[in-house]
Amino acid sequence: MKKWLLPLLVIGAFVIYAYSSGKGFYNSTIKLNENIEEAWGNVQTAYQRRGDLIGNLVKTVQGAADFEKSTLTDVINARAKATQTTINAGDITPDKIAQFQQAQSGLSGALSKLLVSVERYPDLKANQNFLKLQDELASTENQILTARTRFNKAVKPYNNHVKSFPNNIFAGWFGFEDKPYFEADPGKENAPDVNFDFGNKK
Repeated sequence: MKKWLLPLLVIGAFVIYAYSSGKGFYNSTIKLNENIEEAWGNVQTAYQRRGDLIGNLVKTVQGAADFEKSTLTDVINARAKATQTTINAGDITPDKIAQFQQAQSGLSGALSKLLVSVERYPDLKANQNFLKLQDELASTENQILTARTRFNKAVKPYNNHVKSFPNNIFAGWFGFEDKPYFEADPGKENAPDVNFDFGNKK
């Protein structure tokens, strides 16, 4: 065997290995990333449903005489900010996740104040449409919690995949970065309780 042939064979074998490994990594990463994008879509859909329900709730409350305008205004403004804060599934970054969570937390806080204020309005508390919306909101909060949990479950295998060696090398070549988790707000690890039991109030 000629001396120059051996190095060529070694280089050729390395190129074939790198191509095969890189192709396998890329295809696997794309599939894992698609799972994340699907899960994030479900998160935003759940939050959008909550926004729609809160919009209907505000319309119902606006019909109550002398209801606190400042409370309603806070909810309306917070809802507008929350619905305008969206993230492209292909561009999920820690900063954008934080902005999204901050907007949604602001709406949760405003909604809680509104529901507490309703205590002073017996007719509104007995409004069947209002009670139905409350139940639907409670159900939606659980859907949001489920969607966030599933999103985090989709992120974990992706992050493990792109961070492990030698995949981290291919990740750098192809521009794949790890994804942020959807973290619970401090003190809000559980879904907000929006289903007040007015019937037991005296």
